[in-house]
Amino acid sequence: MSKTSSREQIPRDQAMSVARSSTAQTEADENLWTRRLVVFLRAMAVLSLAVGLYHWAQLTGFIGGEDDAFENQMVAWQAATIYFAVIELVAAVGLWLATPWGAVVWLTTVVSMAVVELMFPAIYGGNLIVVGLETALLTAYLALAWMAARERPP
Repeated sequence: MSKTSSREQIPRDQAMSVARSSTAQTEADENLWTRRLVVFLRAMAVLSLAVGLYHWAQLTGFIGGEDDAFENQMVAWQAATIYFAVIELVAAVGLWLATPWGAVVWLTTVVSMAVVELMFPAIYGGNLIVVGLETALLTAYLALAWMAARERPP
């Protein structure tokens, strides 16, 4: 009896294994855009970390010469640099964790930088390349978020 039941057990175990692997494949296919969104958020986290550290390097005098020292800059530049030094690092943490608040903070930094570059060119120089890059990143995020949301029906 044990030989018969063990022979019957093997095909049933194989069938269960096949069913599990097909279910895993279906779940992997269903979460494709969500995984892509998380990879994008992690990449933006690394970029935000780099930008935040760059602003902190400006604040501390780690980069730049005597003429570029924080104390020698106008107050608007100082305020914007402090703001971006803090908010970029907060956004980096939230993006890496793929939390909703991380995306919101990151979107705030993207919009803030575009506004500073466009509306207040005296602060950072009004670089349109930065605005274009920020717009492209924002568009990519919105497209990925839209596709990821379509994967999960309400």
